[in-house]
Formats: sequence, C-alpha cells, structure tokens
Amino acid sequence: MDSKIINQLKKKYEAIDQDTDMYLEGLLHSKPINYWDYIQTDALLNLQVQRTVFPDENVFIMYHQISELLFKMVLSEMAQIANCSQIDVNTFTVKVLRISRYFDVLTSSFSIMKEGMDVGQYNKFRTTLTPASGFQSAQYRKIEFASTELNNLIDKRFRANFDSNSTPEFSFEHLYWQAAGKDYKTGKKTYTLSAFEERYKDEFLRFIKAYKHNNLWSKFKGLKQEDQKSTDLINAMRHYDYTVNIKWVMAHYETANHYLKINGKSAEATGGSEWVKYMHPKYQKRIFFPDLWSEKEKEAWGTSI
Repeated sequence: MDSKIINQLKKKYEAIDQDTDMYLEGLLHSKPINYWDYIQTDALLNLQVQRTVFPDENVFIMYHQISELLFKMVLSEMAQIANCSQIDVNTFTVKVLRISRYFDVLTSSFSIMKEGMDVGQYNKFRTTLTPASGFQSAQYRKIEFASTELNNLIDKRFRANFDSNSTPEFSFEHLYWQAAGKDYKTGKKTYTLSAFEERYKDEFLRFIKAYKHNNLWSKFKGLKQEDQKSTDLINAMRHYDYTVNIKWVMAHYETANHYLKINGKSAEATGGSEWVKYMHPKYQKRIFFPDLWSEKEKEAWGTSI
C-alpha cells in the first residue's frame, strides 16, 4: 500500500487515540460492499404496509415515502447553510438552487398521484386513513421553520399582531396550518392536530429556536449588503419561494381536488381539515422572503401561476 496513504491513516486515527493497525486488521475480515446492502434495498422495498387490498394504495404509500426522502434531502442542505457561520454568496446560491431542484421534482411528481391512481380505489382506501392527514408531515413543517422567520408563517388573520418579540410558544398556536385543525372561535383542536402536536410539538419548538437566526431568510439578511444584491442569489431565493408556496402547493391542491371533488363540492379531508382554505396560497399568502417581492406581486400571490 502507498506509504503516503498509510501515514495519512495513522494521522487520522492517532488524532482520535485509535490504533491504526486494529482498523487495518478489521479490513481483513470485512466483506465487500454491494449495491443492495449499501442502499438497503430489501428494507426499503418492505416499508409499504397497506391497510386495504386495493393495489393503488401502494402507489399512495410509496409516493409519500419518496416525498419524505426528498424532504430529508432539503433539510440536509438547509442544515449546511445554518451551520455555516460565514457563508459566502456563491455557496448560498448553490445550496438554494439544490433545494429548489428538489421542490421542482416534488412539484412535477404530482402527476404520478393525479393520474396514477384509480379514483374509485382511492375514495375507498382513503376512508381507512382517518384521522391521518398530509399536514402531519413533520419534515415539511421543519422545512418551513428553516426557510423563514416564524412571523411569516403565522395565520394571515393574526399576522399583524406578531413580531420578532413574540415567543415561539405563543406563535406556534397561531401558525397558518393550525387552521387545518382548530376552531379559532372555541380554541378546540381536532384529534388530528392534537395527536400531531403530542408527537412533535416539543421537537418543533426546539427546532424553531435553533433556526431563529439560522433560517434561510435570516441568513440572507446577515450577508454583506453587496451580497444581498446578488442577482443570482435573489433569483434562486425567489424561485424557491414561488415554487414551494405556489407551484408545489397548487399541484398538491389540484391533485387533492381531483380525488375529493364530489358532485362539484370538495369532500372533507381525512383529518377533518378545511383543506381548501388551508392549502390555497391566495388565502394565507405564505411568503418566505417578503422583501424580495414587490407589493403588487404580494397582493397577487396565489391568484395565478
């Protein structure tokens, strides 16, 4: 073996007080890696557990599992931006473009759902999914928290009453997606929302605090003034904002509408949410990077794509 590589290995393991010879001896007993073990193909292909006998339920399950894997890829890029104390504008732009590409894939992939399942089968197996709901994707909520300041995720009806001094705990109770599972007149929450919060609320609050100054919008505003004027970065940020909060949402909305429209009216979602007003961007006007859009653009947000 090349002596240079041996010396590099010794330095690597000596730095952590480990015996290099022990690691090299271990190589004698290890077996070669192969594709199916490295990707864990068998485990991956056995993660689909249907609740019914309808074959198209498998499409539904796999599609959402693929989406969650893409969400994980997005969060990985966001963590790299958050953990970089002095990120340069080129790295920032490259990372945002990567994130955008993942959401471009997510947006175009809805054709698999819209055209890939029998409507009759869907409307039968979906009844077995109650009270689960798509808004219970914890990873997607983290993507939102890692994208912008919490104030920009507040329900539009209450947004004017919040600022950076509002506590995460108080703001959390007024996030826009709470509208999918809360009666704001009585304060009563649906089981779907209560179960989601019981599982993830503490984790969300820790995540929110960790990203308070490390979300994409805050990191952008922390760049040098000349870097904040980078056309490439601004275009990447706008593309991401528009893709996530309009194109992806509308693709999701139209797919749901395709399956849930009954006699011209929208059926209730499995979680019991008012999914139309919760999902459609024209109602909530979710915008991650508000200063990168003109007043006219913000006013028209979600009314056309």
